[in-house]
Amino acid sequence: MLHSQLYIDKAPPQVYTALLDQGIYYASVSTMYRLLREHKEVRERRNQSTHPVYARPELMASRPNELWSWDITKLRGPLRGVYYCLYVILDVFSRYIVGWTLQNCENQDIAKELIEQSCQKQEVVKGQLTVHADRGPTMKSKMLTDLMVDLGVTKSHSRPYVSNDNPYSEAQFKTMKYRADYPDRFASLQEARAFCELFIQWYNTEHYHSGIAMVTPQDLHYGRAPHIIEARARVLDQAYKANPQRFVRRQPVPLPLPTTVWINPPLDSGTINNGAN
Repeated sequence: MLHSQLYIDKAPPQVYTALLDQGIYYASVSTMYRLLREHKEVRERRNQSTHPVYARPELMASRPNELWSWDITKLRGPLRGVYYCLYVILDVFSRYIVGWTLQNCENQDIAKELIEQSCQKQEVVKGQLTVHADRGPTMKSKMLTDLMVDLGVTKSHSRPYVSNDNPYSEAQFKTMKYRADYPDRFASLQEARAFCELFIQWYNTEHYHSGIAMVTPQDLHYGRAPHIIEARARVLDQAYKANPQRFVRRQPVPLPLPTTVWINPPLDSGTINNGAN
């Protein structure tokens, strides 16, 4: 009976109850489970759909404009149910925001225009860039797929329901929304745009980023960071020479600049991912 077509995908309690309602008693629920155990069939019996296995994205950048991450977040508008959509494209190596826009809705045409303009502004050539995003409908649209092919850009996607596959965009949005001046709601689209413009200007040009040796994203993106680190090293060297007794363990040195940045480093490589914050 447990193998019959009528009950093959039902658990013993359901089989037991269905038979009782027909005026039939074969065995108790525990006996049914004992029989299944003897045949090593105590498992999920329901007929369930299978889902494809998605590969874990392993992406590495060793210079600016080699790997971008982009996402869309919603900002609350003046009324319940009203939201504005903030699109942000982030360079993973430098954390520099290379493009952004704030609109009333999520739309593939808006995303296409933003990515295309960002590639033109950064003078991206074919075969140079990988663009990573999650699996939202806009990110997976045929229009964006065709655009990437035309631009010679490699497209990458996170696994479903795995937020850690897009950590840099998530961290950037968190930095914005945890600021003390971030409002609970925006009174208008114009007010939201003004806030985002000031935040992104600060984030790119003033924010000492902990994941990139406490330099600003703009300085790392445009090649000024090595000179800044050298200048810091000279200051620390002078401080050490003037008062070596103040430094008990060793001579102080500035934080090193990143050489590679990963989204999901290979599990057997021993690579430590740089901080996204």
